[in-house]
Amino acid sequence: MQRVDSLWWCLVALSGALMVMLGAYAAHGLAASAGAAMVDIVETGVRYQAWHTLAMLAVLVWRSSCPLAGQRVVLTLWALGIIAFSGSLYLMALAGLGLGLVTPVGGLLLMSGWLALGAVALFSRP
Repeated sequence: MQRVDSLWWCLVALSGALMVMLGAYAAHGLAASAGAAMVDIVETGVRYQAWHTLAMLAVLVWRSSCPLAGQRVVLTLWALGIIAFSGSLYLMALAGLGLGLVTPVGGLLLMSGWLALGAVALFSRP
């Protein structure tokens, strides 16, 4: 396995762990101290992080048998999208920071990752 891929595996593992921690906190700790709207915001961030963490895992598995340069672009777009989209939701709900402009940028990065995945599948050659 290439060193860069090892780093991606570590990032995916960290994302998975963080996702479980924040989901548990939203369900148990945050629900007791904040309103339902804040819990919903965190749960939305966790849901998007979960799906994209699983998608990153799938690309890494694909990459292990068929490495293509564009796969790293997909991983990067999704990682940045998780940070911007889910991260901004977490900071809005947990720290009260007004990062509403960052959230749509994160969504665009997540969508771009999916489009890049399609392009890699269609146009890349092993």
